This record gives sequence, C-alpha cells and structure tokens, in this order.
Amino acid sequence: MSVVLELALQLPPAGSRDVRQRLHAQLKAAILDGRLAAGVQLPASRALAEQLGVSRNTAMAVYDLLLSEGHIVSRPGAGTFVAGAAPKPSPEPCASPRAEALFNLRPGRPDTASFPFDIWGRLTGRALRRFSRTTTNYREPAGHPALREAIAGHLSFARALACTPEDIVVTVGAQQAFDLVARTLVAAGRTVVVEDPGYPAAREAFAAAGARVVAVPVDREGLVVEALPEGSALVCVTPSQQYPLGAPLSPARREALLAYAARNETLIVEDDYGGEFRFEGPPQPTLRAQDRDGRVVYVGTFSQSLLPALRIGFVVAPERARATLTAARERSDWHGPAIEHATLAAFIAEGHLARHVRKMRRIYAERRVVLLAALTAHAEDLLEPIPALAGLHITALLRPPIDARGVVQRASALGVAVDGLDVYAAGAASPPGLVLGFGQVEAMRIDEAIRRLAQAVREQA
Repeated sequence: MSVVLELALQLPPAGSRDVRQRLHAQLKAAILDGRLAAGVQLPASRALAEQLGVSRNTAMAVYDLLLSEGHIVSRPGAGTFVAGAAPKPSPEPCASPRAEALFNLRPGRPDTASFPFDIWGRLTGRALRRFSRTTTNYREPAGHPALREAIAGHLSFARALACTPEDIVVTVGAQQAFDLVARTLVAAGRTVVVEDPGYPAAREAFAAAGARVVAVPVDREGLVVEALPEGSALVCVTPSQQYPLGAPLSPARREALLAYAARNETLIVEDDYGGEFRFEGPPQPTLRAQDRDGRVVYVGTFSQSLLPALRIGFVVAPERARATLTAARERSDWHGPAIEHATLAAFIAEGHLARHVRKMRRIYAERRVVLLAALTAHAEDLLEPIPALAGLHITALLRPPIDARGVVQRASALGVAVDGLDVYAAGAASPPGLVLGFGQVEAMRIDEAIRRLAQAVREQA
C-alpha cells in the first residue's frame, strides 16, 4: 500500500502495465468523492513518482489525463491542485448531459486511462518534426495517404476486410461519416431505414439531410429484414453487434438484407460497432466482406478502440461513391488534422493499435464477466441481461413493469450514471430496460455500482 497526502493507494507491483490505469482511477475516485478536496495541492510529478515507486513518465501521464478531464488544474509557478468543482462531461448524442458520477455505467465510453499516452506523445513529436521540415500545404481531402494505407492494412488484419487505400475517406469521427453519406448519397425525400432501437446520431443525420426516416424493429437476430419497406434508398444497420440490444445479425438475415439491397438498388451503411471487441464465439464477418454488388458503405471509428478525443473515423466506400464522398469531405472542411493523421498512421503501422486492442479486450472481458456476476448476485429478480458477445455494454430488461426513467434518475442520485433503453427508441416505445456500459468502471468497482443500481430499481418498484 502506498500513501499520498494521507490517501491510501493500492497499486500493482512495479513494472505492471496496469500501474498507470490503477493510479489514475484511484486518484480520480478520491477527487470525485471528496477525499481529495478542491484546492488541495498535489505533489509534483517527480515527488509523486518517488513516493509511489513508479516512473516519472507514469506520474506525468496520470496528471496529464486528470488535467484533460478537468479534475486538476496546473498553476504556473505554484503547482498542481485539485480543481474547484467536478467537471461536466461533454454532451453526447445518445443522452442528455449529467454531472459526473462515482460509477459511470453509460455506454460508448472506452477506458481512456489505459491509453498509451507516452507512445502517442512520442509519435506526435516525430510527426511535428517531419512537418517542420516540409512546406505547409493543404492536405488531401480523403485523408493522409499514410493513414489510409494503415487503415486498409488494419481492416485486413482485424476484420478480414479487403480494401485499398483509395477506398477510404477519413472523417472527423463516425458522425461526420454519417453526415457525408446522408448529404451526398440519399436524395431528399427518399426513404432511409434505421434500426429501432438504434443509434440516435445516425438517424438524426439522415433526418437533417431531408430523408424520410423509417424505423424498423430489431429482435434477437438483429434487424427484422422482412419488415423493410420496398424501395428504400438506404438501410443503416449494426450487424456485428446491434446497438444497443447486442445481437449480431444472423447469417440468414445477412443474406436476406444483401438480396433486398440488390433487388431494390439500395445502399447499406454498415456501422461496425463492437466489431473489434468480441469476447465469445468466432468473429462476425463484415457485411462489406460479403457484399458482391458494391452496395455496402462501411463506417468505422477509433473512438471505441482508442480515444473519443481523437475524433478520427473513416468510410470504406464502394467505387460508385468514392468521388462523391471525397468531394463532400473537401467542401465540408477541406481535410482533417494532418498531424494527428500522421501520428495515427505510425501508431497503426508500428503495431501499437493491435497491441492496445488485445490488452483492452482482456480488460473488458474481465469487466463483462464481473458485471454479469454482479447482476446475478444483486439484481437477478430485477434485471434480465440480453446476451451480447461483443462491444462495451450490456443491455438488461427490467423484469417488473418499472419506469426506466425513474430508475435512471434514482441511480444518478446514488452516484451511478446509466442510460435507459428508451433513449435509443426511434418509433414505438422500447421495452423498459437499462444500457450498462463497462468501459469506464474498473472491475473491482462494478459490484458496488450494480448493488446501488439494484437499490434504485427496488425503490422504484
């Protein structure tokens, strides 16, 4: 056990890869629950490293992350201090903003504490030095050539998806990808099909572009293909893991969807949510890999596998759509951040992305097991988990007829942030349920989080 400012810290042995993650999580928790009060001065990074027996790089990385999250402030000439108030998270499209809770079970948030900031910083420095030696010019609208090449290689390795760098248009996150597709590949007034429940930001992008958005139900085999209206211009689907219910699109429905697209001359937008983080069974193939008619537009992002703050996504476009999407990208903001693109290209090419994904898959797999065990221990009579083999969340239906919104509000009062399933409903009311993310809650804290959540459910019953 180590002590900083009379704060007891439980750290793994020196040399463990989890030191930075554990130190960040414990300091953050101490700040949020008031054990490190606002205004308290923290030791300098060198002193902190010496006290805890960790490297100074580790201490600096933890401070940098806490600083970026708003939990601490740096005052030049004075030192580092606990911030005056808990920061508010940035608004996200899937839910209204809330004050940060002790236990964050909201979905769509990866574990940022485990990100290799030291490696990223080194590669960023290298990219800056290279750019300092070249003439400053505007870059290619489809993205840095090295990044497109790296993404093509990564998709071949990680998702068995064959594509070339010319197929790829790099975007500012998946959201810009949806926006570009909506504005350029679907005429106003045409029908676009989305899943119900499904990802709100995608359907909002198509509605904003003037499409007629039709919500089609999903079940435990994914999108109900037989419910698709004839003549749709585009179908937006999450086949690897339906978002948010979790079921993969069954083989029979994959074939039926591709046949429907060929018959109706329909484009399919494949949002590959959860594709890289699969914990059981064989990997799900991408629809793009099964497509023989060039109708699938594949959308990916590094927000889940790396950091949401990077805001880098991409589209793998069929040949018929490449020029249109690239031109729209150029009109939108000319090109993305070239320095970040060069950094990510090197990060992928040198194998850091693959290593990070393998590491995080182990961490998330443990959390998933602990979460399911905690649901059984504390809420077996209250919540029914829907089987999901991939992704960073589990959806659980409320067994008694309880208002999910009331549960969400009461859980927030108990320090647990969680989304209700109703947030994702597009048309008909969704069954009462909760969407439980495990990206930003450590395994050792999950049991207490679910115990509090179960208390919230019982109080609303």
